[in-house]
Amino acid sequence: MRLLRSSWALLLVLSLAATAQEQSAPPPEDDVDRLSLAALLIGDGNYERARGVLAAVDTDDPELDQVRYHSLDGLVALNLDALARAEAAFERALEAGRDREEPPPEVIRLYLAQARFGQEDYAGTLEALDGADPETTELASVYLMRAQSHWQLKDLEAAWQVLSKGAERFPDRAGDFTRQQVYLLVEQGLFQEAAALGQRFMAQGKATANDALAIGNALREAGEYDRALRILEAARLEDSNNVRLARVLAQTWLDLDKTLPAADIMHEASRLDPALIAEAAELYRRAGWLMQALTLNAQVIDQAKKFKQRLAIFIELGRFDQAAGMESDLVRTGLLSEEDIRYALAYALFKTGRYEQAESHLSRITRNDLFRKANELRRAMEQCRDEPWLCT
Repeated sequence: MRLLRSSWALLLVLSLAATAQEQSAPPPEDDVDRLSLAALLIGDGNYERARGVLAAVDTDDPELDQVRYHSLDGLVALNLDALARAEAAFERALEAGRDREEPPPEVIRLYLAQARFGQEDYAGTLEALDGADPETTELASVYLMRAQSHWQLKDLEAAWQVLSKGAERFPDRAGDFTRQQVYLLVEQGLFQEAAALGQRFMAQGKATANDALAIGNALREAGEYDRALRILEAARLEDSNNVRLARVLAQTWLDLDKTLPAADIMHEASRLDPALIAEAAELYRRAGWLMQALTLNAQVIDQAKKFKQRLAIFIELGRFDQAAGMESDLVRTGLLSEEDIRYALAYALFKTGRYEQAESHLSRITRNDLFRKANELRRAMEQCRDEPWLCT
């Protein structure tokens, strides 16, 4: 949960940057200017540069605004994922502000909560949020963070209440809260209730395809495949161009051991994302639609992936001459370093009567399971040499 991207992301920076200078200004000559410049750099997302500016500040200067300095230092650390440092800096900022006539910005407590949340200190997260002014915490992102903290602390009732209140308080973010409620129900094994909630929400016409994706995927992961399919299929009718939705829907069909529907979905999605062509071809191969798999395989851009897949298709089609003829391609793409590919090529060579070439590849196989199969193939080749009519 990246709360720095939410509506309160720049509140602290703005409150600390009243005298900020332009980036093109000459190097600051005092700590006040450095703090202003650091605030400006943070506001522009230049966290590394801001860290360098703050490093030059004399922290022993009695005139230094300690609240401002530690707040900015915490923001830099938070955005650089130095969460423990950020937490310590925000705590110092609050400590420095206790004796001031003008209290420090309340948003510091929200950033402190985020630093703790990122370290999975959920009790500390709630403590920071509870210490903040209620008006400051009236944000959808804060409700979600609070709910997740209760959830992780196994206080599921409190998490549900926060989510319900958040959905009512922020109707434009209802999807975010409903998704979390569905996950909460799934975690408790209440699959029927989770599906009903998701379907009711989508029936209101407020749900997006991504809402359906999250709800359907939660049910899929819980093993409720039929309910997941109903939600995902309905969403796909509304948003046929959503590739992520197509992938989850295909996976749901695969969970039900239905390979062909999954292949069809991935084939359709590959028209939007060519990177999926190889996956679609592989699914058609697994479904036994070998000619369709071969047709799609011709469109695969990744050469190693293409030739590996094509070799398997040729062998399954019984086109051993074509499979054996791929040797130079397999060498060129480095695929023969994979012993299962080398064995497959040796098998194709055997089926076309090129026993010496087959043996040259079998002799380089060392993997235990393939080594046994290689010996069985050698015995078959010996029998074919002795009694050729058996291998025609």
